[in-house]
Amino acid sequence: MDIDPNFLRDGLITFILLVASIAFHEWGHAIAADMLGDDTPMADGRVTLNPMAHIDMFGTIIIPILNIFVFGGGLPFIGWGKPVVTNPSNHRHRWRDEILIAAAGPACNLLLALAAVVVGCLFVAAQPRFAELVRGIVVMNVGLAVFNLLPIPPLDGGSILRRIVGMSEEAYFNASRWGSLIIFLMINFSATAGMIAGMVATSCYPYAILCRLINPTACLLIFHL
Repeated sequence: MDIDPNFLRDGLITFILLVASIAFHEWGHAIAADMLGDDTPMADGRVTLNPMAHIDMFGTIIIPILNIFVFGGGLPFIGWGKPVVTNPSNHRHRWRDEILIAAAGPACNLLLALAAVVVGCLFVAAQPRFAELVRGIVVMNVGLAVFNLLPIPPLDGGSILRRIVGMSEEAYFNASRWGSLIIFLMINFSATAGMIAGMVATSCYPYAILCRLINPTACLLIFHL
């Protein structure tokens, strides 16, 4: 069986970017908890950018590899890392701290996308072959942020919603079980999947505007705008 080397190269790049983006997301949760006085993530070895500390074998490795290399991206593109464990009793302001910790993961993905745009604007015009890589980093990280901020337990947005509405731990646990089913259905129905894709595209637009302000030529190469 002939294997297209370009397919392998592109698939490997996508997989590496996904693992790195997931690791950065989980590091965001861990470093936020650590900065807020919770030493649990540090004790668990999670306050690190080493992807090995954040890998979930099923969500970070098996599902993405099957989707990329077996199904050619035909499945809904999802992935997740090992959840960061925190101890709420260590939080000085529990309501505030849990919201900040939940929001830190998506925030890190948005910052990584911002860094990619700024750096990309500096050299993509001279090295156009990197335009697709920069665009991939932006779309992947904005996508992770948008998806995780959906107000559905057990996503980060669900954790934020829990604190805002004062949901009990038992109610949140029960909602998370149903939430996982809702998430599965959403990414497999074309209408809701298209809605999420539209949210991601809209959220990427400010990055394209910034890129255009910094370097219009780079913006044309990266975002085709």
